[in-house]
Amino acid sequence: MANIKNIRNFCIIAHIDHGKSTLADRLLERTNAVEKKDMQAQVLDDMDLERERGITIKSHAIQMGYKHKNGETYILNLIDTPGHVDFSYEVSRSIAACEGALLVVDATQGIQAQTISNLYMAIEHDLEIIPVMNKMDVDSAMPDEVEDQIIELLGCKREDIIRASGKTGMGVDEILDAIVERVEPPVGDDKAPLQCLIFDSVFDSYRGIIAYFKVINGTIHSGDRVKFVATGKEYDADEIGVLELTRRPTKELKAGDVGYIVSGIKTSREVKVGDTITHIDKPCDEAVAGFQEVKPMLYAGVYPIETSEFENLRASIEKLQLNDASLTFEPESSVALGFGFRCGFLGLLHMEIVQERLSREFNMEVITTVPNVQYKVYTKKGAMVEVHNPAGLPEVTTIDHIDEPYIRASIITKTAFIGNIMTLCLGKRGELITQNYISGDRIELMYDLPLGEIVFDFYDKLKSISKGYASFDYHITDYRQSHLVRLDILLNGEKVDALSALIHFDNAASLGRKMCSKLKELIPRQQFDIAVQAAIGAKIIARETIKAVRKDVTAKCYGGDISRKRKLLEKQKEGKKRMKQIGSVEVPQKAFLAVLKLDDE
Repeated sequence: MANIKNIRNFCIIAHIDHGKSTLADRLLERTNAVEKKDMQAQVLDDMDLERERGITIKSHAIQMGYKHKNGETYILNLIDTPGHVDFSYEVSRSIAACEGALLVVDATQGIQAQTISNLYMAIEHDLEIIPVMNKMDVDSAMPDEVEDQIIELLGCKREDIIRASGKTGMGVDEILDAIVERVEPPVGDDKAPLQCLIFDSVFDSYRGIIAYFKVINGTIHSGDRVKFVATGKEYDADEIGVLELTRRPTKELKAGDVGYIVSGIKTSREVKVGDTITHIDKPCDEAVAGFQEVKPMLYAGVYPIETSEFENLRASIEKLQLNDASLTFEPESSVALGFGFRCGFLGLLHMEIVQERLSREFNMEVITTVPNVQYKVYTKKGAMVEVHNPAGLPEVTTIDHIDEPYIRASIITKTAFIGNIMTLCLGKRGELITQNYISGDRIELMYDLPLGEIVFDFYDKLKSISKGYASFDYHITDYRQSHLVRLDILLNGEKVDALSALIHFDNAASLGRKMCSKLKELIPRQQFDIAVQAAIGAKIIARETIKAVRKDVTAKCYGGDISRKRKLLEKQKEGKKRMKQIGSVEVPQKAFLAVLKLDDE
């Protein structure tokens, strides 16, 4: 293995679509880490979904060998990171395993919100930042303007910024030299007790869960007996090795090295990102700092379209969880939708991707209910109940108050769109904290917003009112007391539990009216009148009536006494009344989906 002085561990920080994966392709090509026959666009993004959307969902790691002009060969470990805000914990662990970071900024778009939040994370971990301006080959590049933004953000010198292009390969040699010259080698003692940080894990259908780690101190040999500190589980290191394009087994890994461990782990719950690996016979004194349990931010019911598919859905979600440890689920049932699962997601993008993967990889078509966030409900007796689902809300009479999660949102936009964005945030109960001008016509707005308000369509609306220019990033700050109520939808006096929502009192009446009128359009007419009502507790706040489909029973009466017609109509009325008692209202699937898109009109 290489001397620790010749190892460089680095990651790439960039906003979605700033060319991070393409630039990584060029670095791999230049260092011959990938053979020509294996080379393809976005070589590190191995999911079809990642290629199509141009985003990194699962972080990756790969080792490169680079011969510097001083004649020495260096081992460069690229620990790739997802760029999206939903995966920020994965990003933080990847950053903790590095000593340097390439800050990639698109020369046509400038600095965006997610770049800034991940950059601050890297600075907190004392990483050496190498600024790279990508897409210099594009005609619409604004190098001087974007350089000014980078200098203002980092306080670096103009000559430190490398101009590059992931497409043409311009500046790739300069980047590799900068990594060798500017990034510090890892610090560690290979004679000390073993201490390794797990920054990722993947599922292999033949070998179980494979954990990726960085050795911080000590040396690990294949066959060693090791322990995972957070879970307390013990394993044999059946195989260890380094991460090239394919995994290459080795006999030992020393301090500073990045590698993988295969130990026959079967369930993803046993490997947690951020955990520490150590030896059983000579354990380290303390675990690597910063470990957290990944907490879901959003909860939604996932139900199979065909109720008979419930067991298949369970098997599909379990397999998906092996690849995505941040997905949590538990069974639940709904009167309207039958049996399904209450799933916890990191955010809206995560939820969308899980749905898409269930459809593609397992052929499971599912209905997702209205997403909810986690509320803390305090009862009058002083107990605290966590509620993920409106159906789980205790009786109104027993509730003292409800706390809801708040986020600190950073929105970067052109000054032309400030008015519209402020109106949008105020409509979502937002509170402006600060506004800073980043450069001439770009401004950063900081808002405190309730997480429940941005769950539905905030991001889509932000993109449409800013013509795609605004970028958005957030992190959870705290829980605050709010006047929240449960809005129920009743059909002929019966609650439809899948359409219930926890909502702020001020917005309840307008949402209730919208839902009733939408359901009036979508529910097919029956042989009897259907009352569609929105209620808060026992109080009805909105109502629509879906009129019955009527047969003209008086058609055969031409002329004659009025009492004959009346008799026929009375008889029909009795029949309708009897039908209403035994008839049930079917809610079509599209009604559940339409409720999510209510605000679009």
